[in-house]
Formats: sequence, structure tokens, C-alpha cells
Amino acid sequence: MTTAAITPALTRKDFTSDQTVRWCPGCGDYSVLAQAQKTMPELGRKREEFVFISGIGCSSRFPYYMNTYGFHTIHGRGTTIATGVKLANPDLSVWVVTGDGDAMSIGGNHLIHLLRRNLDINIMLFNNRIYGLTKGQYSPTSEKGKITKSTPFGSVDHPFNPPAVALGAAATFIARTIDVDGKHLQDMITASYHHRGTSFLEIYQNCLIFNDGAFADVTEKATRDDQKLILEHGQPMLFGKHRQKGIHLDGHQPHVVEIGDQYAVGDILVHDKTDRMMALILSEFTYRPDLPTPLGIIYQVDLESYEQQVHAQMKQAVEKLGTGDINALLRAGHTWTVN
Repeated sequence: MTTAAITPALTRKDFTSDQTVRWCPGCGDYSVLAQAQKTMPELGRKREEFVFISGIGCSSRFPYYMNTYGFHTIHGRGTTIATGVKLANPDLSVWVVTGDGDAMSIGGNHLIHLLRRNLDINIMLFNNRIYGLTKGQYSPTSEKGKITKSTPFGSVDHPFNPPAVALGAAATFIARTIDVDGKHLQDMITASYHHRGTSFLEIYQNCLIFNDGAFADVTEKATRDDQKLILEHGQPMLFGKHRQKGIHLDGHQPHVVEIGDQYAVGDILVHDKTDRMMALILSEFTYRPDLPTPLGIIYQVDLESYEQQVHAQMKQAVEKLGTGDINALLRAGHTWTVN
């Protein structure tokens, strides 16, 4: 009688590469990396089944620091490489690590098409609302009026709203978390992994050098309880130190109310992550100073993934037409002889 070999459990150390991490001291990227390295072993997969793919930017160094397969590609094109990897080998767990500049500017077109196709790929968008690697220019998510080296009198652009962009591109999973909340970040990475389709996870990430304190309202002890709304499916949208505040809808207009004489918990909006209209309303909280910042799963629905449909189509074609002959295909149709 033979005993099957038992695969040892993996740890964070197994997912940590031998490369020296080169981010600025205090950068929020360190936290995201740490939580990813802690979470991957819990997913029950072999290291060689993970692929991390990036474009260009501070966040795009990520694949070097994960002891998995990976690609460091060109600006904005990590999503296209990821598409090819997933189609070639659907069994791989594919992760795209990108930033607000890489994904929302030069890579915007590629991002929306990955989202609408719904490949089973996980996107982690590090949003620090600035171009960090190129030394502090305003980015597509920088707030209007942002003073930077490239906008010395303040940006006049209306910023992109990443969850709204993802929703408009028909994404099937949209969530948001923040670098300093390790437990919530791990939970969102895990939820992204288990979603069958494209998961879009926006991570608020502090750039200590060029945009320090961009998300201080949801991280500082003095303000975070009143500025952070943790979304839970099927639960009322309550927040505040004593959960004494909530979101009430007046028609389709959300506003903050106090639980007390005028409003009870029953008057508070209940989160439904499958409700597209509710997701649209929540996405519009992003640049509203009068509303808290939603963190958690904003929207999630189940649809068949792109690669499942492609491989099913290929199987049907082979069953109907046979395996084919590549040489015959290359020589088929009209040909020309050039003397």
C-alpha cells in the first residue's frame, strides 16, 4: 500500500520573492503587497498557478515581489497581456496590478474592454490620485482644482470615477478598499478571487511623497468613523462611531441622517450588491464631501466568463469541422507569386 504525498501548506514566505522591495518608505504599496502575500496561501492554489501582470507605474513593480509567475509589461497594456494569458490557459489565476494613471489614462481603452468581456481576471487598481513614478503630475482621478507640477494653478479636469467607469463598462464585480485596513483588504482580495468573472478592486493607496493625506478623512482616527461606510450585503448602510448615522434615499438622492426621533434603522437604505442602480448611486459618493466613502463590494453579479464561452465555441467548431490542418489553412484561398 502506498501513501500519497501530502502537499505542505504554503505561507506568506512562499509568495515572497528574493527581490529587494523598492518603494518609498511609508508608501501604501507595502501594505497591499503584504496583504496579497498573506492572502494567496489561503486560496488553496499552487504558486505556479498564479500570474501577476502589470503595466508601468510604482504599483507595477508588484510582480517582482511576488514569488509567482508574472509579466512587467508596457504602459496601460497589462490588461491585454492578461487577456492572452487567461485565454491560453484558463486554469491560471491571473491578477492585473495597475494604477490610476496606468489604467485610467493610457490603458483606459484596454481596461473597459477587459471589463465588458468578463474574463475571469482579477484587477487591483492602486488609486493614489497622482502620478507617482513620474514625480507628481495630476492623474485622471485627481480632484478638480488639484495643484501639481503639471497644474500649478489647479486642474480644471473633471476626474474619472473608477467604480462608475467599471459599472459603465458592464463589470460584474466592483469593490473598494484602502491600504491601511489590512483585514478589509484581505477580505476584498479573497472576494475578488472567488468571483467568477472580471473583478475590479479599487484600492485607495497613499503616496507619501507626492499626495500625502489624499484619503486622510477615511484613515485618521479623528474623522474615519464619520467618513467611512463599510458595505455589507443585506445590511443597512449605517456608520459613525456608534453607528448612529445612516444613508437615506429621497427619491434617488442619498443623504446622511441621524438615527433618532425622525429616522429609525428601518428608514436606512439596505445594501444590495446585485442592484445596479444602487451601485450607480454608491459610485457617485466618490467626490461628494457630504457623503461617506463606501468600502466593500459595491456591485456583484454572476455571468458566464469570456474564456468559458471562447473555449466552448472552439470545442463545438472542432466537433463539427475536425481538428484542422494549419499548413492547409496557410495555403488556402488566393495566393500570389512574386518574381
